[in-house]
Amino acid sequence: MIKKIIKYLTLIIDKLYSDKSIEKTNKKLQHTILKNDLTAKLKDNEQEILFGCGCFWGAEKGFWRLPGVITTAVGYAGGEKEKPTYREVCSGLTGHTEVVRVVWNNNEIDLSDLLKLFWECHDPTQGNRQGNDSGSQYRSAIYTTSKEQLSKAIESKNSYQIELQNNGFGIITTEIENDIKFYFAEDYHQQYLAKPGSRPYCSAMPTKVRFRNFSGANFKLNEKIWSNYNWDITHCILRGENTPIESNL
Repeated sequence: MIKKIIKYLTLIIDKLYSDKSIEKTNKKLQHTILKNDLTAKLKDNEQEILFGCGCFWGAEKGFWRLPGVITTAVGYAGGEKEKPTYREVCSGLTGHTEVVRVVWNNNEIDLSDLLKLFWECHDPTQGNRQGNDSGSQYRSAIYTTSKEQLSKAIESKNSYQIELQNNGFGIITTEIENDIKFYFAEDYHQQYLAKPGSRPYCSAMPTKVRFRNFSGANFKLNEKIWSNYNWDITHCILRGENTPIESNL
């Protein structure tokens, strides 16, 4: 009897997650902090990219605070199933990883700056895990939306690999691919850490190794802005404000 009840409840939960997953792609979603439409079409001066840095809650907050970021959203990418649910992704059977979709204004921030935060905010050498979170859904990944982005991502990886090895770390396991489909996560995951009653959780394990220059880099943000990301402080992103950092431009 207990097994039947558990099975029944599981089916209900799966349906609820699935319904939300389908519904959210058909309605306008506003960013909790930035107040922009998560599904808006890109303007001429905007680009988008997907970053996988472990649990997407903390990673998203790190990116939405950067000056020049138009909007962020969490979701799933790199797998096989269409419109996967959180429950399905967590099973490890769909092949997706948790990612943050970042849309930015080229005039205010460069991909180089986003890559700096990406590499520094987690440990890209941990394979199918990040800190206490284990599974392929927590793997490190960069999914670009243009060949130019792909080239920069690879160059940045090669540069950071040298820095990591000089500091005793192993081989970067980050998956870097172009033109990978993104599926929005359920509404309750979007800007989760900015919502009342949210659980302040982040499994990211920054290496504390500074990301430096790379071929093709064009950094636009200064040290004052980066001082808001002090990796010597445990869970510095969780401890930081939700509001965007003021621009230096």
